[in-house]
Amino acid sequence: MDRQQMRKKKKKKRRIKFVVFPLILILLGTVGFGSYLTYKLANASSKAQETLSRGGKSELRLNEVDPGKDNFSVLIAGIDDSKHRKGEKGFAGNRTDALILATFNRDKKSVKMVSIPRDSYVTIPGRINKDKITHAHAFGGMDLTVDTVEHLFNIPVDYYVRVNFDAFLQIVDTLGGVNVDVQKKIVEQDSKDRPRAITIEPGQQRLNAEEALAYARTRHADSDIMRGDRQKQIVEAILKESTQIKSIPKYGKLIENVGDNMSTNFTFGNMLALLKYAKSVGDVESLKLEGTDARINNIYYYSLNEQSVQNVSAQLKEHLAYDGSGTQDSGTGTGTDSSSTDSTTDSTSEASNGN
Repeated sequence: MDRQQMRKKKKKKRRIKFVVFPLILILLGTVGFGSYLTYKLANASSKAQETLSRGGKSELRLNEVDPGKDNFSVLIAGIDDSKHRKGEKGFAGNRTDALILATFNRDKKSVKMVSIPRDSYVTIPGRINKDKITHAHAFGGMDLTVDTVEHLFNIPVDYYVRVNFDAFLQIVDTLGGVNVDVQKKIVEQDSKDRPRAITIEPGQQRLNAEEALAYARTRHADSDIMRGDRQKQIVEAILKESTQIKSIPKYGKLIENVGDNMSTNFTFGNMLALLKYAKSVGDVESLKLEGTDARINNIYYYSLNEQSVQNVSAQLKEHLAYDGSGTQDSGTGTGTDSSSTDSTTDSTSEASNGN
């Protein structure tokens, strides 16, 4: 081998080293960061975990579902509270400001989502009178909220995630804001209840944490249905932002911050199983509940159109491959009725305090 061939061989080795060494470093860094995130997620999920009183499965299921193998549903509940307001961990005794039910299909890796207007006039299991769905949480926490949503759509709610204002603000702030196409001008109070503190102009823009919260919360701009649409819009924007490569280094802080302001019956293993749906977050199908404004005993409610409820229920059942009989394919489900609250209390007087 002459000198020229030897020089070429050395240069080739240097080129290989130049390419391979950075790849090894990146790989080690990724593994290390992955281990760090795994530790953070395990710690956060442990702090946030809160099972429902029913146990590990819905009474509309014969068997527990596994997010890694089965179709499943998740109820996302935003609680009308924060450190600025009263409430143990921002949850106890408070109303839900947002309720979004999402279903996940294992084969299509797809997600369907429906927002339930907070003032929806519904049957709350164990209560004498129909009431606003937002009051279910105040009456019986997530147990009664889950029961109410299951009763409304006659489908199992397998998991829930409950967050308060602080968690929402921390998520958007950590991500550095979210991109939203604002449909109309919004003037709203901020998270500290200071009136008209937030003004958002129409158009495509990047909202900071306070702006995103105001955009999702406002009920004065139009209707409860449009408010639900804005909430879904914000959730989708958060999901899209969180899957950007630039957001990956923020995951550790994101997980750490949210843990104190969230509760869920997802286990650590369940959370890891959700990764297979990461590519689906940019293509979430939104369903809409139709209805009309109503005043009953001089209290405002949103009266859901029964046919619309049935249509949404049918689409969610199909997406879950749930035939209503207890499992995804067969079984003997019988429905659910909560006894977790006092069934003798008339809720109308309480509703008058939380229109």
